[in-house]
Amino acid sequence: MLYPYIKSLHLIFVVTWFAGLFYIPRLFIYHIEAWQKPSPDKEILSDQLKLMTKRLWYIITWPSAVLCTLTAIILLILMPGWLQQPWMHVKLGFVLLLFVYHGKCHQIFKQLQRDEVKYTSKFMRLWNEVATIILFAVVFLVVLKSAFNWIYGIVGMFALIVLLMLGIRWYKKVRDRNPNA
Repeated sequence: MLYPYIKSLHLIFVVTWFAGLFYIPRLFIYHIEAWQKPSPDKEILSDQLKLMTKRLWYIITWPSAVLCTLTAIILLILMPGWLQQPWMHVKLGFVLLLFVYHGKCHQIFKQLQRDEVKYTSKFMRLWNEVATIILFAVVFLVVLKSAFNWIYGIVGMFALIVLLMLGIRWYKKVRDRNPNA
């Protein structure tokens, strides 16, 4: 009886966690590009972006990650048989990767809060796609469960990566031709 409510909450927190993970690298890109502007634009933009990233990170992303994890643990307690299924082991592996990604984003967040710019905006555009790849993998695993074919899955993941890279290159060309795009 409790299961559908916990599952609903879990899905809501998954969505809000990913929303934060999708948006934070975009703010990193803007922050990095703000450092290439002349003063006082650089300082004004940097201060505003620091505030925006801090609010996103501590008010949405971190709480969503924690609540997503807590509801996942409750679901596993309610449905312990899932831990016997191979698809769940693979899913938990991807969730572990997501936490590594989250941790690296936290490190980048802290660096930018200290005005330490260690990455290029191009790197951040690529970095932004890591969460997308993890999301695809997890959703397909959860929906298809044991029907997930690893050969097709691996080929599909590489195809997704290639499409994302092509999309990033195409968008860069569009931006280079029209900076307001």
